[in-house]
Parts: sequence; structure tokens; C-alpha cells
Amino acid sequence: MKSLLAGYQKFRKEIWPSDKEHFVELAKGQNPHTLVISCSDSRVDPATIFGARPGDLFVIRNVASVVPPYETNSGYHGVSAAIAFAVINLEVARVVVLGHEYCGGVTAAMSTEDLTTPFLSQWVSLLKPAIHKCGCEHGQLPVEYESIRLSLGRLMTFPFIAERVEKKGLQLLGAHFKISDGTLSVLDNKTGEFATVPEL
Repeated sequence: MKSLLAGYQKFRKEIWPSDKEHFVELAKGQNPHTLVISCSDSRVDPATIFGARPGDLFVIRNVASVVPPYETNSGYHGVSAAIAFAVINLEVARVVVLGHEYCGGVTAAMSTEDLTTPFLSQWVSLLKPAIHKCGCEHGQLPVEYESIRLSLGRLMTFPFIAERVEKKGLQLLGAHFKISDGTLSVLDNKTGEFATVPEL
């Protein structure tokens, strides 16, 4: 806890004085421009990667950046509820599915061994279509890319998203962050391939 409190104290001393007015405005309500569906991995922070300020991004984080299928049963749909809130209530302009290199969730999904972590096996089984499409013989990176495509496809099964894409210009985008070299690749929706974002 010491290091967390030290971080807070640094925030209050170095960031809060210059950003106080911004936070006062945020206290009146949020108006993020983008929903980011990202992995829970501690090495992949969307705000850091995209250089965003508080209030810019509405972020959903889960193991492997998974978008579950659209379902209307009585189960617990935390990810789907957050997606609905961002798209319907906050009216974000775009949704970004952000995957990353060396994703432990993808590794778990590709594993042939029984997973002992509670809840994990069923969750990462949602990535099986991506694994079947790519196969395991080409390594993990193609599966990471395909998992992003899979989640983007699943977003379109949500009726309120499909309607807003068609009628209101809601953008659905895929991106992949390489931890090893800090580069970001974005999915070209026309070619279906990922291309590295050029540096300034």
C-alpha cells in the first residue's frame, strides 16, 4: 500500500494543481469519445498507449480483450452491460478492441493442458473460433490478431451497435500493441490486415 499512497501523493503534488479545473469539469459528468475494450494485463494501459487524459476513454478490461456473444439470458453480463452503457448512454463515437503481444489469455486458450485458475477456462474458450481459424502451428501472434477480428465481429451481433454503425457512423476499430517494441498496429477494415502506425 505504501507505493500506492506514494503515487497518490505524487499525483496530488504534481498533476492535480495543473489539472484541477479539468477534474472539476469531469465531476459534472463524463463524455468519453471512445470505448476501449482492452486486456486486463498490467503491461497494457490504454490511457498510456493512446496518450489520453481522464475522461477521454471509457475502458472495459478483461482477460484477452474478449467481447462475448450477444445474449439475452438471465446470466451476469458485465462486459455486455458496460458496452451497452458506453454506446447507448454515453454515445461514444468509436469502439476500439485493443489486443496485445504475449497475451496470457490467448496463451491459456491455446493451451492443451487443463487450466486450474477458476473461471478462466470457460472465459478463454470464447477464443476457440480464432484458434480454429489460425491453427496453433503458426504461433500466438496470428491468434492474437484473429481474436481482435473475432471480437469486432461479435460487436456487430449487438443490435444497438449494428444500428448505430449503419445509421449513426459508430466506428468499430481493432488495434494490437507490441509490448516488446512499443509499436501499435491498427486493423485495416478494407484489407483485413494489421498495419503498424507510423511514428512522427
